[in-house]
Amino acid sequence: MTVAEYENDGSALLSRLKVIEDQPLESRAEHLAQVYEELRATLESGDARGGETRPTA
Repeated sequence: MTVAEYENDGSALLSRLKVIEDQPLESRAEHLAQVYEELRATLESGDARGGETRPTA
């Protein structure tokens, strides 16, 4: 993954979290749990592959 891809992913995550934060508490909790599960699955799949941990130029 390139630096630009990491930056785009980070920006997309921040935008998504800002939208979630504006929702009512019950909905917010549900959506944050979904984000958590997606991030966990991504991290675990990277570990299983011996995934790349640092961006490349």
